[in-house]
Amino acid sequence: MGALSKIRTAFKKYPLLRGMASYSVIWPISSLIQQSFEGKNIDTYDWWRSARYGLYGSCYVAPTLYSWLTVANVMWPGNTVKVGLIKTFVETLTYTPLAMCSFYLIMSLLEMKPFHEAVAEVKAKLLPTYKVGASVWPTIAMINFCLIPPRNRVPFISICSLIWTCFLAYMKQIDKERVIIESPVKLLKVI
Repeated sequence: MGALSKIRTAFKKYPLLRGMASYSVIWPISSLIQQSFEGKNIDTYDWWRSARYGLYGSCYVAPTLYSWLTVANVMWPGNTVKVGLIKTFVETLTYTPLAMCSFYLIMSLLEMKPFHEAVAEVKAKLLPTYKVGASVWPTIAMINFCLIPPRNRVPFISICSLIWTCFLAYMKQIDKERVIIESPVKLLKVI
């Protein structure tokens, strides 16, 4: 059995690995895209920043998302519109704010910022980010819960998150003080 065949078998047997692999590629790419909007190029990219996105995406986002989707599937089995609405509603109120809070906190800590600065960033950026996310992700979640087979849900979300992660990378790079005065709609138009 060749290496590619072994990888396919592992991805089929362990769907979390597919999610981790997709997030380890898509999140750093999103960081590089956002850095390109900052005016950086191949010579000036912050490769460590992109590496942090890959680490966070593959080792935190993929496992927590996989866990949430597994729990949601057990609690509300099926893929009807009614079940999709319930999962989407619960996700929007529970997983989404936790994921956004974790993003700002953990990414700040990975940047070696002190804990109090990481918490301040969460406080400044969570609500504006959540408002934008709540206008985008419920539609994607409904598609995911109603049309995508459970084994492909984490990779599907990771593909959809390419643009979203560009937005998160943008939000992560702006000053906390600037977030307070800018509206989420204006911030979304930047992307």
